[in-house]
Amino acid sequence: MKIGIAFDLKADFDASALGAGAPDDLFEEYDSPATVEAIARVLASRGHEPLLLGGGRRFVEQLLETRPELVFNIAEGRGSRSREAHVPAVCEMLGIPCTHSDPLTMAVSLDKAMAKRVVASAGVPTPRFAAVERIEQLEALELAFPLFAKPLFEGSSMGVRRRSRCSDRSELRERVETLLSDYGEAVLVEEFCGGHEFTVAILGTGPGARVVSAMEVVPLATPVADFVYSLEVKRNPNWREEIRYDAPPRRPVREVAQIEQVALDAYRALDCRDVGRVDVRCDASGAPKFIELNPLPGLAPGWSDIALLWERIGRSYDDLILSILDGACARLRI
Repeated sequence: MKIGIAFDLKADFDASALGAGAPDDLFEEYDSPATVEAIARVLASRGHEPLLLGGGRRFVEQLLETRPELVFNIAEGRGSRSREAHVPAVCEMLGIPCTHSDPLTMAVSLDKAMAKRVVASAGVPTPRFAAVERIEQLEALELAFPLFAKPLFEGSSMGVRRRSRCSDRSELRERVETLLSDYGEAVLVEEFCGGHEFTVAILGTGPGARVVSAMEVVPLATPVADFVYSLEVKRNPNWREEIRYDAPPRRPVREVAQIEQVALDAYRALDCRDVGRVDVRCDASGAPKFIELNPLPGLAPGWSDIALLWERIGRSYDDLILSILDGACARLRI
């Protein structure tokens, strides 16, 4: 089967666009050639013919020229809160099968406030939150400190720093002002959950969706109540001194089951397809809360959370890619 890979590379964007004073993580979501090459290698190992389609205008031009039988989508898109919907929307319009979720799920999930409203309407617990577009809105917030602030529709920990946890109004105002200025979008402010942090890998679609495993992000150098799984932690070359990944979590079966159920309920509420990664954090009392969902999880070997989770449960990177592919093919009946 001819399988086109849709992707966006960091190298596709002009680093000079960062400008003086711009955050250094504006291109954090985009992939490296090594990730695309790894996916292509796995697809070829199954006997498929991988086609490198790229993203944006190039993706559309390549798609019209080559028309693959399936698109394997890892393209983040650019320019709006609907950017992750670009590739599946084009595929849907042209009638070309595509892995991962549809345009609606992609767009709703990227907007963290929209995603929380949807999952909350389905009875999934999530911290109280507000979307802040102007600094003046902070005065009317009726949320309990500590609070957490991050860009409303970014991923890959963009804008998530150690100082994202705000203990008082002064810290909150400073952080929100910075985020509004740096990213040019609204800021999600939510009540900070001071318990343990987990990410949950899920495969499948609808009633057939199933949890593969939860993975706990265990802080080693910071009290759990203060820990932020920040970009500084992820970028730290000595990250093993700061965190440990436990998959499956070293916790009672009942506790893990509750965490996984919150993740699966959120996944189904947002109508995710094929694969997703759900972040869950417990509050101070130990109750798990939905934080956010990524229907387009990063697939960088040895780096992305879902790839690290797969390694820790004894499954290979090839198995991860082929599990996504097989689930999509079963759903599409191809």
